[in-house]
Amino acid sequence: MTTEELTIHDSTDEAQAHGLSFSKQIAFMAAALWRTPSRNRILALAVTLLAVILTTVYAQYRLNQWNVPFYNAIERRDLDAFIVQLGVFAIIGSSLLLLNVVQTYLNQITALYMREGLARDLVNEWLKPQRALKLLHVRTMGVNPDQRLHEDARNLSELTTSLAIGLVSATILLVSFIGVLWSISETFSFNFNGEKITIPGYMVWAALAYAGLASLLSNIVGRRLPDLNAERYAKEAELRFALMRTNENIRAITLARGEGSERGRVQNNITVVLHVIRKLARGYTDLTWVSAGFGWLSTVAPILIAAPVYFAGNLTFGGLMMAVGAFNQVYGALRWYVDNFRQIADWKATLMRVSTFRKVLLSLDKDPGGGGLRYPRTEQDRLVMRGVELYTSKPGTAHNQGLRLPNEETILAGERVMTNGDVGANRRLLFEALAGIWPWGKGEIALPTEGRVVFMPQQGYLPHASLRDVIAFPLDPGQIEDERFHDVLERVGLSPLVAALDLTERWDRKLSEEDRARLRLANLLVIEPRWLILDDFLEGLESDVQLELAAILAELNDTAIVYIGRSEAFERTLKPRLMRLKPLVEGEEPASPHLLASSSAVREIERPEP
Repeated sequence: MTTEELTIHDSTDEAQAHGLSFSKQIAFMAAALWRTPSRNRILALAVTLLAVILTTVYAQYRLNQWNVPFYNAIERRDLDAFIVQLGVFAIIGSSLLLLNVVQTYLNQITALYMREGLARDLVNEWLKPQRALKLLHVRTMGVNPDQRLHEDARNLSELTTSLAIGLVSATILLVSFIGVLWSISETFSFNFNGEKITIPGYMVWAALAYAGLASLLSNIVGRRLPDLNAERYAKEAELRFALMRTNENIRAITLARGEGSERGRVQNNITVVLHVIRKLARGYTDLTWVSAGFGWLSTVAPILIAAPVYFAGNLTFGGLMMAVGAFNQVYGALRWYVDNFRQIADWKATLMRVSTFRKVLLSLDKDPGGGGLRYPRTEQDRLVMRGVELYTSKPGTAHNQGLRLPNEETILAGERVMTNGDVGANRRLLFEALAGIWPWGKGEIALPTEGRVVFMPQQGYLPHASLRDVIAFPLDPGQIEDERFHDVLERVGLSPLVAALDLTERWDRKLSEEDRARLRLANLLVIEPRWLILDDFLEGLESDVQLELAAILAELNDTAIVYIGRSEAFERTLKPRLMRLKPLVEGEEPASPHLLASSSAVREIERPEP
């Protein structure tokens, strides 16, 4: 099986892997939309659209009836009747024009509110605590979720609206005009072997057979289009991510003279996208043979079908044109599926991607600790870790390594702790496990119930917002006095930025690495956490800067600080207790009681004197 076939296979089975058939996808997303604040507006617009569609169909029915007197007047060369019928057409035509404009507007507004409800719902579910980060560990869903949140949500809302309106309109047209066709051809008969054979409503059956054949062929020819569309969305997202990542890191790429290498990677992404588009182009071309062929044939098909009745003298010329118009309406309604096969394929692909994305988001809360890790709450103001083992990948994977705590660890309120350990113990696993976002491990991590717990990764996030918002993040800056902002900026050595508090910038690009670290400390001083977990925060900074920032951390007197990593500046300034970590290979025997006792003794020795 080729790489392309594997990709298509993954996209096809994506929904099935999460227990979502096509009908369940529709029900799942309809239930989600029903719970959004936009529901009432969408329902009101849907009722209004139905009224407009019914009125439009009635006007089209009257226009079809108008064919009889109009073409009969032409056949009789009756000028007065001809002019009268032109006036009738002006009234019907202007009414249809107005109805079409209103329907188009309502279509766009309905799509807008559907997108509002869908996009806000997806973002709310995505940014619930820890979900977005847990999503990174899901193989297919964790890749470019922005594509599903933005482009897929937009396509789904717009296509759902246009296809639903088209389907309802086609259904009403079919019901309305199938009666006209039946009445025109209900007396059709022909002689065969001297016997008169009558086929009631034969034009109806002819239209059904004609449209049914077109739909069948379209379904056969375009059966792979939904999967190809899903694959294209995924590859387009990867290309956009590659371009964005290159742009974000263009300074480092230029300094490394790496434009050629990076160009090759981006060009490779473009090649993959073009390969999928090429397959889609072939699929659409094959589909055009069917849709265009039946479309052109429909120019003469209704006349040929109605000709026996007309030449038998059972239809006037006006009646013939009315039959042709009714046939085209019925055929147009029946071939709605053919005309919209591309859009339906696109819609099914986006429905699958959005519904499975939302399903996975909801399922992430079923195992909040991930794997065998448990997160009970302590009744006391302390952090306790019991029997913790963390793995670098899913248990059972070959060469799975990680770390373990050789004995129970208890961290008290206001205590300062720094990790120590043997070579090979990946300390960063402990940081993510404490945050509840690492999926593979076992044991218990009992977090404190009192006070705010803040986790500070090595590479922090500075929102694209005003400096005031950045310093207060994630708190409401409106609840913090200006003097407080001034004080913390001065304390961390960023007093020149006081004048820029209301300035919106890309602060992650505007500031140097050192100033970004200072700004993150200003954020801590504003938040005043009760518990602070740092992931090698001081790594990479100049030694004098490390000592300065460590001194600021030491001022958080009532804050328990756990430093995941090794920092001489942190150790010298805060004199923390060292917590030992051991490297782990999955499946190895646990440490013996003797070693546990020895480790415990070491821990007590390393606890500093009060």
